[in-house]
Amino acid sequence: MSDRHRLSEEHDDFRAVVAEFAAERFAPHVAGWNATGGLPLEAVRQMGELGLFALGGPEAYGGVGDFTSLCIAIEEIGRVDQSLGITLEAGLGLGANPIARFGTPEQKERWLPDLLAGRALAAFGLTEAEAGSDASATRTRADLVDGSWVINGSKQFITNSGTAITSVITVTAVTGRRDDGRPELSTIMVPAGTPGLTIGPAYEKLGWHASDTHPVILEDVRVPEDHLLGLRGRGYAQFLSTLDDGRIAIAALALGSIRACRDLARDYALERHSFGGPIGRKQAVAFMVADLDVMAHTSGLLVYAAAQLKDDHVGTDVDPAELKRAAAIAKLYTSESAVTAARLATQVFGGYGFMEEYPVARFYRDAKVLEIGEGTSEIQRLLIARGMGLPVE
Repeated sequence: MSDRHRLSEEHDDFRAVVAEFAAERFAPHVAGWNATGGLPLEAVRQMGELGLFALGGPEAYGGVGDFTSLCIAIEEIGRVDQSLGITLEAGLGLGANPIARFGTPEQKERWLPDLLAGRALAAFGLTEAEAGSDASATRTRADLVDGSWVINGSKQFITNSGTAITSVITVTAVTGRRDDGRPELSTIMVPAGTPGLTIGPAYEKLGWHASDTHPVILEDVRVPEDHLLGLRGRGYAQFLSTLDDGRIAIAALALGSIRACRDLARDYALERHSFGGPIGRKQAVAFMVADLDVMAHTSGLLVYAAAQLKDDHVGTDVDPAELKRAAAIAKLYTSESAVTAARLATQVFGGYGFMEEYPVARFYRDAKVLEIGEGTSEIQRLLIARGMGLPVE
């Protein structure tokens, strides 16, 4: 039985290409990359050359393929290394995608060709010290002064913000007040190197050691008025729409982790001998491996059903609420399953699972953030409940 939703032959062929690429180019190096920390830009370049950063992007600017293809690529890269998987996911989903969806022709022409080729990375600055799940609590402010936006504030946990090839950081900021007194949120593009833009030191993280994550500080940052992304005051709606796609992509990353943990645990259960035979003959171990297979199978169904719904949604009358619900369900189940899968796989390995020389230790560290990034598990449950008609707050 396949652990993935039924895909086309072309998608299966593409999966084989990415899987071979990740196994040959990345697998021999990921332990070293994660041990030393820092994003390996050579790996980014290689993903760009394979066309992975172009997946789902507009053809006019170098994009190819569909959203399902992007999820396949994220899953297969994440099955080898979660750090590189999130680099690809964030580079497209949070970096290039908002520009592709809401940018002017001039903005698209300026930024997208390099982003979709993997020659540059973009970041999205949303989270603040007191504003994450509650984006309405944003304190970063942008004032329109003499034809320029003057931005002051700070952002936290921003992926791909501090690399040598980061070209632009799109930030959410309060640009005024709405008629109901609530803050007017807009998104503004800040090119790397703009005076007043400071990238703080890289975080020392529990996991994702080979990905790039920094705080971002904006002090009297001045950019032209035409750097506004989309309509003024529509930043919150744009952010929510962007996250629907991102949640499916994060679910694909979690699926890669689950599949890796399942395969590692299965192989170890066959290879490791104790009490006169392979440990996999013991029900306690076999049942854990069986549970891993159930999670991999179910997660695959959820991820690719949601991805195909996203592809079907483009240019059709598919209900956006249906897509939002599918994205939330996929993200909730797969991210929580990834945490459980990493724990079970580590248990199968026993003491060896606690050693850095075995990849299950890395997957264990990397899994937890999947329940937090691009919408916590609590937010997903909130969205699902609201989609069921419950007046939950």
